[in-house]
Amino acid sequence: MATRAPRVFLRTLAGIMAALALLLQTGCSSVFFYPDQVTYVTPDRLNLEYEDVFLNTPDGETLHGWWLPAKNDPKGTVYFLHGNAQNVSSHIMNVAWLPEERYNVFIIDYRGYGRSTGAPDIEGTLHDAETGLRWLIEQTDVQQQPLFLLGQSLGGALGTALASEWVKRDEQPPLDGVILDGTFSGFRAIAREKLGDFWLTWPLQVPLSLTITDEYEAHERIGDISPVPVMVIHSVRDGIIPFHHGERLFEAAEEPKRFLRTDTGHGSTFVIPGYKEAVLDFMAGQ
Repeated sequence: MATRAPRVFLRTLAGIMAALALLLQTGCSSVFFYPDQVTYVTPDRLNLEYEDVFLNTPDGETLHGWWLPAKNDPKGTVYFLHGNAQNVSSHIMNVAWLPEERYNVFIIDYRGYGRSTGAPDIEGTLHDAETGLRWLIEQTDVQQQPLFLLGQSLGGALGTALASEWVKRDEQPPLDGVILDGTFSGFRAIAREKLGDFWLTWPLQVPLSLTITDEYEAHERIGDISPVPVMVIHSVRDGIIPFHHGERLFEAAEEPKRFLRTDTGHGSTFVIPGYKEAVLDFMAGQ
């Protein structure tokens, strides 16, 4: 027994060092993605009409999404890009209230999430986000109506990159507004921050974060969304993406822009009726 504890410790340390070596060799973009294939709830359980949508990506993957039509004459459409964990069936509550407010909703799973094929990475999920938007703009129910992009957490980072390119390329139809909820200011920025929180990875926070592309840092891209209005939402109690990320994004955004300071946990904005009203007011004003 006297020698067992040191051996266990050495084995554990060797395992940790092997994992760190693998991160150094392959990069650490995988830390952004935690998909699963569990079905937590379907729209019909929430008394919502819906349609399963399957889309083929240019590189051969199949994406699954849900189309949720507005319950009455629609005011517009919201394209929702969800956060990094689980899949659409766990994130649907963030937008399940919108059809009652007369907004269509389209929500997709990135590759590797839910019923979508493949394995996620930054480049792939960016392509997935654009694939979903291109399908959406071809729908008759969407044309000639306001179109909004709502991105939460990881989805906000993907949405910022997508919206900035959409505006720069003068794609049609134009977006009428972009809403970012609990979004980090950049992939590399948040990776370095999270690596710095753990004593074992603290010395490696810089080299490991440098393995992540810096082409899509949201704080560098958000200014390109103008003149499309931007709403940045961030909670002072967000324990996953600290509040200063929202502040940085808002500061980097060009007018017209609006900031909504909230007081909920990460990904819980829309449990508060007042925050829903603020978003509806933003969309109604565009």
